[in-house]
Amino acid sequence: MSATKPDAVKPEDLENLIELFNRSAWDEMHLKTDTLEIFLSNDPNARRPAAAPATAAAAVAAPTAAAVPATTAAAPAATHTIPDGMIAIRAPNLGTFYRAPKPGAPAYVEIGQQIEESTEVCLIEVMKLFTPVHAGLRGIVRQVLAKDGQMVEFDEPLIVIEPN
Repeated sequence: MSATKPDAVKPEDLENLIELFNRSAWDEMHLKTDTLEIFLSNDPNARRPAAAPATAAAAVAAPTAAAVPATTAAAPAATHTIPDGMIAIRAPNLGTFYRAPKPGAPAYVEIGQQIEESTEVCLIEVMKLFTPVHAGLRGIVRQVLAKDGQMVEFDEPLIVIEPN
């Protein structure tokens, strides 16, 4: 019955979340919504939340046991060097980077474009939740480091801005 609710979490959403976590450099993740609580950890000695409902505990048990080393996934993020005088707009969370609001639409920003603090520069998606990323500064777009559809880590540099 709950699968027909619009806010119900589908099994494929959980699988996507676990896959994203396993590809990340995160050690732990705790996600809590009105209908679900999940704790993922790469540490076999990690303590699980004590008050987890039985259904959430069952969903949590498999991912914590299936820890995958994520050190190789984090390597590309460390290779970006931000030139002196430039500022990187960074990923606010782990997820999939999108340059445009939908496939085939123009990118939010292009290289050489003047942007304002409130300019939306990209989207980060995780579990069908889209987080708009705003520039946060005034300047000119000089580089787009992430590729459209690429998995990005928390705090990974996405776009390089020359402030003005």
